[in-house]
Amino acid sequence: MNLFGIKFRLTILVLAMALMGSLIAFVTIDSQQRGGEMRAKLGQVDAESLGIAEHFKDALREGSDKLTRYRNTHDPAAWQDFLKSSRDLNAWIQAEIGAAKTPREQAILKEMSATYADYVRVSADVQKSIQATPVPTNPAGDLTDTLAQTRRHLFDLGQDLSQAHLDLKKDLLGQAHVALARLRWSVLIALGLLFVFGIALGVFVYRDMIAPLRRKLVENQAQLEQHEKLASLGLLAAGVAHEIRNPLTAIRAALFTQQRKFRPDSPEFADVKIVEREILRLERIVGDFLQFARPGEPEPTVIPADLLLLETKLFFSPQLAKNNIEIKLEPAAPLRISVDTAQIKQVLINLVQNAADSIGQDGCITLRARQERRHLPNGGKSAVILEVADTGKGMPLETQKRLFDPFFTTKENGTGLGLSIASRIVQKHGGVLEYQTQVKRGTTFGIILPEVTT
Repeated sequence: MNLFGIKFRLTILVLAMALMGSLIAFVTIDSQQRGGEMRAKLGQVDAESLGIAEHFKDALREGSDKLTRYRNTHDPAAWQDFLKSSRDLNAWIQAEIGAAKTPREQAILKEMSATYADYVRVSADVQKSIQATPVPTNPAGDLTDTLAQTRRHLFDLGQDLSQAHLDLKKDLLGQAHVALARLRWSVLIALGLLFVFGIALGVFVYRDMIAPLRRKLVENQAQLEQHEKLASLGLLAAGVAHEIRNPLTAIRAALFTQQRKFRPDSPEFADVKIVEREILRLERIVGDFLQFARPGEPEPTVIPADLLLLETKLFFSPQLAKNNIEIKLEPAAPLRISVDTAQIKQVLINLVQNAADSIGQDGCITLRARQERRHLPNGGKSAVILEVADTGKGMPLETQKRLFDPFFTTKENGTGLGLSIASRIVQKHGGVLEYQTQVKRGTTFGIILPEVTT
């Protein structure tokens, strides 16, 4: 994954966690505000319930007292006071009917209005009875009993109205329970999402940041160890070149002198040829060893990418045809690379020879050049890939693990330095040597080099 993708995903996860945290904070603050509002409403309901009962009882008691005073004194002023109190109480009842918050409250208030109208009507009958009597006396007993019963019923209705108003408190408590349940689920869901995003963030950080860094650290450690080995090999190579090449030269010169003494068809001449072949093999091993330990610095030239592939195809076509192996070059778009032609051609020859050895008989080797966006060791992003693909046996996992190790080989007469040298040459060109393989399906090696775009 590229750096932009990592930053983007990390930003999304952090923003999501911040959003969940903000949501939890918002829900908590909102619940506190709602709780405060609910407590205020409950307090208001309690106060209103108590106020309704007390106001009605006081107003009814005040009117009853004024009526009683009129009955006792027959004073017209007392009757006018009673009528004024009756009008005020009736106006209060009508106002409460309009402000009723529940159907039950409204029904009780309407019944209270009708009952109070009866109370006023009976009081008026009492007043008429008093006016009809020339001397102060109590009105008829039936009217007094009716008046008392009506008053008691009004007191009972006042209690019912207070209780009905308290039922609103139950509704508010029910709403509070519902809101609390919603709050609980909202917080649980937000915490769950926060937990999930936290795990996702941890997994992402480990998988896309920590794990690659650990792999890179292991690779760097391995490269450091390899460089230390190469440094030791460089010192050893100088001694090997001095101690082995000179004796080999002397042996070869002496052998050439002795060869002239034998007839070409003699057994001795055949033995000399075997010794000469093995001397050449020793010289090749020493040469490979020196090249691996102290590779030459490249002398780059800008060339078309497919030029080296074409030369490699022409070089191998005749000898590969003997084993019925076709080597073909796929057409490609014009691409340019800056390389040491001799060194990169050496890499291609090594890869094609390995491909031919893997095929053996009857197969195909494909050469191609293509462009790709890659992060290269030199910081570039535009790369040219020179590929060598074969239809050979492929490589098992055990071979892949040691593929670039010096002196590791699966060939009977191999030195185990070919791919190691090829890899070092490509690295010195600012590139990478990669491969893909499948057992019984074949292998594709890719020489990844910076593209020349100017």
